[in-house]
Amino acid sequence: MAELNIAIAGDLHDQWDRSDHDVLDRIRPDALLLVGDFSDGKSRIPELLATLELPVACVLGNHDAGKDGSGRTLRHQLELLGDLHCGWGLRELHPPGLAVVGARPGTAGGGYHLSKAVRAVYGPVGLQESAERISRAALSADPQLPLVLLAHSGPSGLGTQVDDLCARDWKAPACDWGDQDLALAVDQIRRRRPLPLVIFGHMHHALCHHQGERLSFRRDAQGTAFLNTASVPRHGVDQQGRALRHFSWVVFDDSGDLRHISHRWYGIDGALHYEQTLWTASLPKAGVLSPC
Repeated sequence: MAELNIAIAGDLHDQWDRSDHDVLDRIRPDALLLVGDFSDGKSRIPELLATLELPVACVLGNHDAGKDGSGRTLRHQLELLGDLHCGWGLRELHPPGLAVVGARPGTAGGGYHLSKAVRAVYGPVGLQESAERISRAALSADPQLPLVLLAHSGPSGLGTQVDDLCARDWKAPACDWGDQDLALAVDQIRRRRPLPLVIFGHMHHALCHHQGERLSFRRDAQGTAFLNTASVPRHGVDQQGRALRHFSWVVFDDSGDLRHISHRWYGIDGALHYEQTLWTASLPKAGVLSPC
């Protein structure tokens, strides 16, 4: 298996257009993963994603149902995305050779709660059933492929401080706001096979009330990396007036082992202007933001 370079787009919140496709054409990742919150239920971004030629997998977030509790908007988003959406299921990407398992769609974090829209589309799925759906999908994946869990909200258990990966920052006191079903699924999966990477968003990197910036990466003692990709807004301009597009970046080596994780900001021409290296296999420590 060749080295895999995977681009991840965090919470889009309407910031996705043809310029992102142009950047992807130039930087040429082997696959693109998206963690949801594309917009507030509009059709534009799912329709654009369906035109991409590279392998894509995604899961929808809480904003993707709009304010429609009937489930009609959420169902339409799912119809537009088709097989690209892997919530509560497995999507094996061939090429490049990657197993992606989607966690619970439409989550807003906070333990376990189904919105009216999710309940209308999927029915009254309980905590244990949700965890079992995720773990069952993961354990059905080809064991020769590297496995990634793709979620909108990350799992519980990653900390209770305001700047932790899934902590509540908009209301005191700070607390763990991760998903309990995803944490259960991670535990179930790791009893049976390696789980190198869990990717999510939802909890934006910039903390509310000018409290600073959230931690976005952790690798635990069992070798699982947890990556929060929600750099919002992901479209920006630097001090030189250059338009920037944010992607998180993950590299697996030709043996399927995780080698590198970073946040990257590209120009429209595909030039890499800034990179924050979060972890490499040879030097597993947080990096600093530096120009490229």
